Amino acid sequence: MNVPDDLFYTESHEWLRQEGENARVGITDHAQAELTDVVYVELPKVGTQAKASGQIAVVESVKAASDIYAPVTGTVVDVNKALEGNPALINTDPFGEGWIFVLKMDSPSEVQQLKDAAGYRKVIG
Repeated sequence: MNVPDDLFYTESHEWLRQEGENARVGITDHAQAELTDVVYVELPKVGTQAKASGQIAVVESVKAASDIYAPVTGTVVDVNKALEGNPALINTDPFGEGWIFVLKMDSPSEVQQLKDAAGYRKVIG
């Protein structure tokens, strides 16, 4: 499984890329492989207040619908509109073009509570 070293991870399989005071968020390669073919993404609305570990979006696949949780507390400042027309980007490029939303973090130090790549690799075994 692909687990980039420059990201932070949650046990619920979201990744976070810190971009200054913002955090770009998506689901991991492991998560998309478990879901199989993603057919729909319910994106959060820009301006939504997100709480760390709070449900913020939904990804639907041919197998199941899966809640997506915010890795940190913040405000949604951008969403990946490309997923509306091509939700399969989550399958083909989960760590790149398949990102889901961007949060302006209330407290960037919350990132330190997430797992690094080595810690996440232990979660997925």
